[in-house]
Amino acid sequence: MQPDSTDWKIINQLSKNSVPNSVVARDLGLSEGAVRQRLKKLQENGILKIKALRNPEMLENQELALITVNVSESKLLNQKAVEISQIENVISVAILSGRYDLLVEVLVDSNKGLIQFLTNKLSAIKGISKTETFVVLKSIGKWI
Repeated sequence: MQPDSTDWKIINQLSKNSVPNSVVARDLGLSEGAVRQRLKKLQENGILKIKALRNPEMLENQELALITVNVSESKLLNQKAVEISQIENVISVAILSGRYDLLVEVLVDSNKGLIQFLTNKLSAIKGISKTETFVVLKSIGKWI
């Protein structure tokens, strides 16, 4: 399924602000039912995911970390990205160009949680040749 121009208008409006379907419908000249059906179809087809986002600055006893990963063989990039994405605490995994192969975003329980993630969970993935960890001290405009 490819989203049409109306689908993109709905997606773009919801990307800016969380608003009820009735507001989206009014703004786009559609019925609320039509908006609801389009959103359902977009979600069922894996194009759109609607969820609550949190300000990481408000999370107590948790820290956001970015981990760069190099894999031993380029042909393993997608496989390792998928494996890592399935580990608990992983928010996202991106395949990169440049110096690093993958960028892993994790939300863990303080320093002990980060150490446990690195030594017990990430290290269990075979085919990783190198990692570098960055703890996010403060983020501006970041929601998770």
